[in-house]
Amino acid sequence: MIFSRNELGIYERGADKQWVVANGLGGYASSTILGANTSKYHGLLFAALRPPGERTLLLAKLDEELIIDEKSYSIGVNHTGTGIFPAGHSYLQSFELRPYPTYTYAIKDVILEKVIFMVREANITIVRYTVYAGGKTSIKFKVTPLVNCRHYHHTTQKNDWPFDRTAKKNSVTIEAYPGAPKLRLYSDKAVYVPGPGYWFEGMYYKSEDQRGFDPWEDHFMPGRFEFELTDGHSCGIIASTEGEKEVKNPLLEQVSAERRLAHLVEDAGFQEEFVNRLILAADTFIVARQSTGAKTVIAGYPWFTDWGRDTMIALPGLTLVTKRFSEAKEILKTFADYCRKGLIPNMFPDQGEEPLYNTVDASLWFFHTVHKYINYTGDNDFVRKELYPVLKQIIDNYRSGTDFNIKMDGDGLISAGELGIQLTWMDAKVGGWVVTPRHGKPVEINALWYNALRVMDQLANNYNDKENDYALLAEKVRASFTEKYWNPAKKCLYDVITADDKDDSIRPNQIFAVSLPYSPLDLRKQIDVVNTVWRELYFSFGLRTLAPSSFDYCGRYFGNVLQRDSAYHQGTGWAWLLGPFITAFRKVHDYSAESKTVAEKLMAPLKAHLWDHGVGSISEIFDGDPPNYPRGCYSQAWSVAEVLRAYVEDVLGVGPNNN
Repeated sequence: MIFSRNELGIYERGADKQWVVANGLGGYASSTILGANTSKYHGLLFAALRPPGERTLLLAKLDEELIIDEKSYSIGVNHTGTGIFPAGHSYLQSFELRPYPTYTYAIKDVILEKVIFMVREANITIVRYTVYAGGKTSIKFKVTPLVNCRHYHHTTQKNDWPFDRTAKKNSVTIEAYPGAPKLRLYSDKAVYVPGPGYWFEGMYYKSEDQRGFDPWEDHFMPGRFEFELTDGHSCGIIASTEGEKEVKNPLLEQVSAERRLAHLVEDAGFQEEFVNRLILAADTFIVARQSTGAKTVIAGYPWFTDWGRDTMIALPGLTLVTKRFSEAKEILKTFADYCRKGLIPNMFPDQGEEPLYNTVDASLWFFHTVHKYINYTGDNDFVRKELYPVLKQIIDNYRSGTDFNIKMDGDGLISAGELGIQLTWMDAKVGGWVVTPRHGKPVEINALWYNALRVMDQLANNYNDKENDYALLAEKVRASFTEKYWNPAKKCLYDVITADDKDDSIRPNQIFAVSLPYSPLDLRKQIDVVNTVWRELYFSFGLRTLAPSSFDYCGRYFGNVLQRDSAYHQGTGWAWLLGPFITAFRKVHDYSAESKTVAEKLMAPLKAHLWDHGVGSISEIFDGDPPNYPRGCYSQAWSVAEVLRAYVEDVLGVGPNNN
């Protein structure tokens, strides 16, 4: 992926296009294609001090100055209270992901290439500079680090932190305040020149201003690195936390990191650029969790950590389609080990406390993911030994009742809900206000419940477990589902039913009653559901969370926390929902050639989206109203995963039985 001067030469065109590089621990580096930080979540080293949590900004950026023919050129880019200064993007010739962020600057007869990457499973960021200078003897560099030490959700203003510095010839170790995590900056060639210690005051973050947060931040400048490069030679600046390995050769580290990504693409076995880009994006979400000693899934960059529901939904696309079966196995085993009262964790806290279990659907998505895992791997020995007992426990607890009033009613359907607690994926909450409480019997919960019972019936037969009534109960659920959820007036499904009411809001949750492997609906009703969802909810990048015809519809996700959360599931569009929609669409049309063509056209806008917002990835959400601006996390796990899975399985036709 390459961007030219058309996007780079004008600040406003490039300031919203962001990239992320992850280290497999939950730490990351991120900025814009201009090199300007436009968000408090931009920085060159967000270290995961307790992986994947305790993300701490230690290095915000490096501002570079080149001296060519005794004239100085600043290639840094910062938005301040007085405008853009310096405006180094004017020298940017191109920005590429190949696969790491690569900036190419052209100044007079000198070309400079800057590559940014991280060392896998280490809190280390490396920035490599390479000069192509023709006949010039050498080019001088002055590189000033802007450092910090704060939680990734916060900002810092100028203060009295001492920023104690221990300097050597090629390095400096910085402790912002007593007991703070130490940042080590060093180089293979550059000399560190201590400075008196100044603050860069008034860096402006446009995206935080738009989200109703404080848009200003100050960073500390401890000194600078100086070096000279001749034609074709390179220099690296390395940022790491204390105790990480010493990087001796930045070029070898870059080659190793690039080779690893090339192997991931090669192992997956696809030839299409769109798929391979998503495979690279998928890799950023699979990280190590310290508290469990196992792999987990980051829900989204830059601000989410790992969530049970998101993990179960994203796992097929992130690990099965990409043939990362051992990591899928490890993640499934971890969540099974932490199952309590039939509930798998919704979230693992950063500090290692007991997991949170406030979800009714994560455990039911677990069945679907296990079913996909078996289909892709045939690993019945593992499932029978490690997962099947947990699946039985979940069924038993949902039948008899568990936390949060989750229980099976007399009609076989699952009811759930507790005042002030959001249990489904539509979980926006502002203070004590749950925006979409959905207490009662949500439609997708019971579609998942029916699917789970059918999966269990199949597994019980395969494992010769005769002592069960899964098939009988599934039939009871199917009959109740069809009777109670069908809305003949709108030819779709009610969203939530209670003893006193049926919510006829047209929402996307009903699509799972078609997309899941086992549907409780007959074919005619499945077709009607797909048609209604397509007509009322589809937009160019996914499905809206509420039909525009609804009184409560909010088509723009913008403003402060209250404004944004009020719209989060009230009309905002979600990219991950395109996956189940395309699966359902292909299914009801019997995988015809025409339906494949339509599916390809539905996917086309996502190919263009890879060049927007989160470069090379897919955003969390979009405005429901045209032109459907991308919002939220610029790189979301289940967005990437479900688009990748649906494209591979339903467009390319490469699934567990034919890959």
